[in-house]
Amino acid sequence: MLALALLWTLGGVLVVRFPQWGGGWWLAGAGIGLLALVDAVAGAWEKRLVVTRRLPGRFAQGEPGEVRLSVLNEGGRAIEVDVFDGIPQGALAPTLPWSGMLEPGRETRVFHPVSLFERGLKAFGPVHVRRRSPLGLWQLKSIYGEAETVRVYPNYEPVVKMALLAMQHRDSPLGIVRRARAGTSRDFHQLRDYRDGDPLAQIDWNATSRRQMLISRDYQEQRNQTVVFLLDTGRRMRAMDGDLPQFDHALNAILLVSHVALKQGDQVAVKSFGGDERWLPPVKGAHAMPVLLNHLYDYQTTSSPSDFSGAVERLMARQRRRALVILLTNLRGEDGKELVPALQVLQSRHLVLLASLRERTADQTVNLPVESFPHALTYLAADRYLSERREIMAGLAARGIPTMDTTAQQLAVSLANRYLDIKAGGRL
Repeated sequence: MLALALLWTLGGVLVVRFPQWGGGWWLAGAGIGLLALVDAVAGAWEKRLVVTRRLPGRFAQGEPGEVRLSVLNEGGRAIEVDVFDGIPQGALAPTLPWSGMLEPGRETRVFHPVSLFERGLKAFGPVHVRRRSPLGLWQLKSIYGEAETVRVYPNYEPVVKMALLAMQHRDSPLGIVRRARAGTSRDFHQLRDYRDGDPLAQIDWNATSRRQMLISRDYQEQRNQTVVFLLDTGRRMRAMDGDLPQFDHALNAILLVSHVALKQGDQVAVKSFGGDERWLPPVKGAHAMPVLLNHLYDYQTTSSPSDFSGAVERLMARQRRRALVILLTNLRGEDGKELVPALQVLQSRHLVLLASLRERTADQTVNLPVESFPHALTYLAADRYLSERREIMAGLAARGIPTMDTTAQQLAVSLANRYLDIKAGGRL
């Protein structure tokens, strides 16, 4: 169309020089206009395409999920098309738009990966298709289908890895270490034949005398205990650490430790505070992981401050049975006056573990050489920030409250190891 319009315009320049050609020039223009009109009408009257879309049942945050498009050409000619799916804002679809030729009477399937980087409910808009008219003078745009919503879950790939390794009885490659278990942390499970290396204290002498062969007692970790995650959803958890905010790292850690706890026969509960007040009562068993995922996938941080005292008060009202309460937050120097008394109240009934996420940039700043005055000011600010955190941690440790201060990347495995240590020590 643009080429024909350009040629007709150039012909008008010649008509200025040769006026006798004016009638032919106007006739050519009318012919082009009629041709364009016929082509537009023919394209509009062509049979529409049949476009269907199939979305994955769920997306994992940051991981590509395959979206399937099916395009059926019911017309009688081959059509050149460009297809663009209505992906959510902020999503990544590197293979779109898709361009190709649709053969008449045939169905073409388009598979394209989509990566979503925000958790929660996300909407896919209609599919947009651009095709050429029969003579190629027009590009016709059509919209197919309706908006569809999908759920974007936290990236639970570490949980899957943990499950596979646990099935092979190899936890150490993930970094989770099972320490030597104290006898007070185990419950009697069953009697079995003696094996080389069993300690003498494990031999059941009464059963041995009856069977006339060495019989050992078999133990298992204490079960039916409760782990409660007290999750901070306030503004301080919005700090970016790598490609994800610290809050998303905390969710991944909750999923991993929950998987380990459920495998131990314990039950898991989640309580949020800091603007988003939600509560998941203790769950247990094989169905518990899907329940946790469905509960956690749309958690979002807010701009509200973190009210530790209020969170402890509401948790004490909901959870009366003794539990291991893991507080996940990003500690600040000004939190000491409120946090310490609140955790002491919580400690009167529960075993409390404070897991604080430390910004990786703060560690990097204090480890770099000081080369200028502005850098010296930055170094002093970061050092004071870390010192205030250490003072609060030391104060809590002096009151018998266990603490963790780790980077977001190390949180999941460190927290799982600490949970196993607590189980092994029989403290819960």
